[in-house]
Amino acid sequence: MESWNRKLRMGMVGGGQGAFIGGVHRMAAALDQQIDFVAGCFSRDFENTEITGKELYIDPNRCYRTYQEMAEKEVQLPENERIDFVSVVTPNASHHAICKAFLEAGIHVVCDKPMTCTVEEAEDLVRLVEETGLVFALTHNYTGHPMVRHARKLFRSGEMGEIRKVIVQYLQDFLAYPHEKEGQKQALWRVDPQQSGLVGTMGDCGTHAENLLQYITGEDISELCADFSTFLPDRELEEDANVLIRLKGGGKGLITVSQIATGEENNLRIKIYASKGAIIWEQENPNYLPLYRYGKPREILTRASGYLSEDAAHATRIPTGHPEGYLEAFANIYVGIVKAIRSHLGGNPMKIDEYDFSTVYDGLRGVQFVTRAAESAKKGSAWIKV
Repeated sequence: MESWNRKLRMGMVGGGQGAFIGGVHRMAAALDQQIDFVAGCFSRDFENTEITGKELYIDPNRCYRTYQEMAEKEVQLPENERIDFVSVVTPNASHHAICKAFLEAGIHVVCDKPMTCTVEEAEDLVRLVEETGLVFALTHNYTGHPMVRHARKLFRSGEMGEIRKVIVQYLQDFLAYPHEKEGQKQALWRVDPQQSGLVGTMGDCGTHAENLLQYITGEDISELCADFSTFLPDRELEEDANVLIRLKGGGKGLITVSQIATGEENNLRIKIYASKGAIIWEQENPNYLPLYRYGKPREILTRASGYLSEDAAHATRIPTGHPEGYLEAFANIYVGIVKAIRSHLGGNPMKIDEYDFSTVYDGLRGVQFVTRAAESAKKGSAWIKV
């Protein structure tokens, strides 16, 4: 059956009982009714997988004990039954092995961030994507917001001039209390180096901050100087980080992230100051974009307005005054993924620079960023080239 006249078939690794982000992926993928969810290995505990599969009405024969079994058996199914892509929503340390297994099986991959735990693993996935030509998407969901896409258009078109200063903050208080000591699943893996990897909060929040900066501005970080802090006893990974950055275009800035910032919920905010103007975007108030131009009145741009760019319009679903948020932005990422996979299945693959979602190269950049930040912090906040 041609890819354009049927729904795409999705599988998932991770996202079983007690998980958070797997359910978000499933809701986002379902929103535009272009995807059927048909298979999964939802946990290393097969009983968990069976329960999850039953709740999601998945055929028991397509609820697998391991991701290896899933990759192997799915490609043995007839073409009109097998999954078109898999979403990987497991703790960080397993991303590389799972993504590699499905890429080698010829299956497109959607991976939660951060892409891998090491630069070497990230480079390996880049190699596999280049060799196979398959679609690989990294779900930095905040890039799906209409006002973020309008901000990107403003800066990448040159309308705002040369970027001089960028401040990105991502502040939470999720780990201000030792939830892991009470067995809370989301805390347990995040504070465990065996599952989270080299970094803690930098992998969870810092990769989003770096990605949002690069997505809007198109600027890469050339050098950084990082300070890491861990406040609660018995934790090995950082809970708080401040990173001075230098951009390749000459601008400078600060990325500050924390999961012990008391009273903060999910405070992701970016401020970009350029020679012709500036913007502020806040994840907790995502439908508005304050815009400043030197010597002119301040403006507040609103989502779904006719004066916005086509990029913003294409990411908008409902009229002004009706708030759009987290799930709609996440769904916009899946809309782009579906478009890319349909093009591939139709024999006319899109070029990677045509994707409107984060790619394997963005994943590599994010892993390089957090790795160099950890190196800087370990060396007493030395300046490190990225």
